[in-house]
Amino acid sequence: MTLIQLIAGFVARHRRAYAASALMLLSIALITVWIPRQVGQVVDGLVAHRLQGGGLLRELAWLLLAALAIYLLRVGWRLALFAAAYELGRELRTRLYRQLSLQGPGFFQAERTGDLMALATNDIDAVEMAAGEALLAAFDGSLTLLLVVAMMTLGVDWRLGLAALLPFPLMALAFWRISEHVHQAWKASLERFSGLNQHVQEALSGVRTLRALGLTARSTGQFHALADHAGEAAYRAQRWEAAYEPAVGMTLASAVAIALGLGGWLVARGELSIGSLTSFTMYLGQLIWPMFAAGWVLSLLERGRAAWARLQPVLDAPLSLRDEGRAALPAMADSAGIAFAALAFSYPGNPRPALDGVELALAPGQTLGLVGPTGAGKSTLLRLLLRQFEPDRGQVLLGGLPVQQIALPALRQALAWVPQEPFLFSASIAENIALARPDASPAQIVEAATLAAVHADIAALPQGYDTLVGERGVTLSGGQRQRVAIARALLSEAPILLLDDALSAVDTGTETQILGHLRTLRERHPERTVIIVSHRLSAVMEAEQIAVLRQGRITERGDHASLLAQGGWYATQWRYQQLEASIDAL
Repeated sequence: MTLIQLIAGFVARHRRAYAASALMLLSIALITVWIPRQVGQVVDGLVAHRLQGGGLLRELAWLLLAALAIYLLRVGWRLALFAAAYELGRELRTRLYRQLSLQGPGFFQAERTGDLMALATNDIDAVEMAAGEALLAAFDGSLTLLLVVAMMTLGVDWRLGLAALLPFPLMALAFWRISEHVHQAWKASLERFSGLNQHVQEALSGVRTLRALGLTARSTGQFHALADHAGEAAYRAQRWEAAYEPAVGMTLASAVAIALGLGGWLVARGELSIGSLTSFTMYLGQLIWPMFAAGWVLSLLERGRAAWARLQPVLDAPLSLRDEGRAALPAMADSAGIAFAALAFSYPGNPRPALDGVELALAPGQTLGLVGPTGAGKSTLLRLLLRQFEPDRGQVLLGGLPVQQIALPALRQALAWVPQEPFLFSASIAENIALARPDASPAQIVEAATLAAVHADIAALPQGYDTLVGERGVTLSGGQRQRVAIARALLSEAPILLLDDALSAVDTGTETQILGHLRTLRERHPERTVIIVSHRLSAVMEAEQIAVLRQGRITERGDHASLLAQGGWYATQWRYQQLEASIDAL
């Protein structure tokens, strides 16, 4: 779909607003071209001494009423037209947000956050301007041009009108050449702004790291360089836009010179009255707006076209994960069974398999521990269960159904996930904990925080649960953020709890406390299934099943006692971690 097709479809859906604006603009144009003719008649009347006294006042009153009508009509079309144009911006932003919210992680690995933010701001603004101001200026300018030229040639003198139009083809050629440069300049400007946006987003997200490593000055220098490049690109675009004005000025100056020369000769010969020449000169002045409108329209359309060329691929990008499932999960007691059948998966662009032939089955109410060295595929297994990626081979079954057959909203409601790097929103601690259950009572929020061993930390804050955590939870420590995220998961009613190395930032004492609370919670909800990914083997020692993943394959499985008896990787790591804990206790 081209930009013109997009705008045409939008205009068709909002035809009432655009029709009302067009009607008011037509009225303005008719009144505007009537004024010079009326002035010419007044001048001829004064020259011939036919118009004076009350008659003159009456003619001047009509001119004042015409000016007032133009003012009111201009206010009216702006209210009607821009209300519709802003609706296009709202629709595009809603569509973009919906598209981004449905995309999987694979899409965001290929796209930059700063670019996507720029699309939602600068680029959509440019498309909105093309549907509003550009469309208005095109209609108003074209209508005014046709009426003014008609009045010049048919209402005054056709010879004078045709002669005055001689310079305009040269202006059209200049506009065509300038518009090509404007398009390229705005394309470069939008791309430079995206790069600047990306740098600012990354710098603000990692400001503490930059400060800790003493990289603030270097980051500031990079920002200045990017800002200079973005400014240069915007200046270049504005400079090419400014080229429209000299083309208009030279054309109109040539037309006025031709009109005055030829018009004076016709007046001298008695073939044209002074009032008619005055009207013609005023009509030439009215051509200023259509000419400037043409340049303005071309500029806005080229800017919108460059923006739409960046925006459309994102809006039309196929979803990296399609929601074609129609099944709903059964009751909690039956939906928490999980099976991984001959599972194989490789990340895009990486030929080495992250998982290879994984076979696991977990009954409802059981706890599975996933351990192994870094990069073994533990988190990948959870991401396939969450349907963040699709397996290359094999199946992930939930409640006996392949996850692809389950509607994504139902799947997401069945899973409470605490990732390795928990995300907290810029809201209060209570709102972050109650994210999945906004109707939770204060007592339920406190209970969840207590189970996550974070209640005492929250109570010690000046505003308690009403404390704002800042962007990404910046005001909390890493361990506090992890425990708030655990509390959020525990408060949800999902039948499956996924803890992806969610205890890595807490000390062993707090870990023991949280695991004890989880044990109590499982006794209260025996149907709830838990998968714990951890590098600390103490976090999974009570699990009914423990699987050791190495290089994407399960190399050991069993419970804690049987794995120790096998004497493999698990037993070696257990002895090492126990020795390390005893040394730390000294």
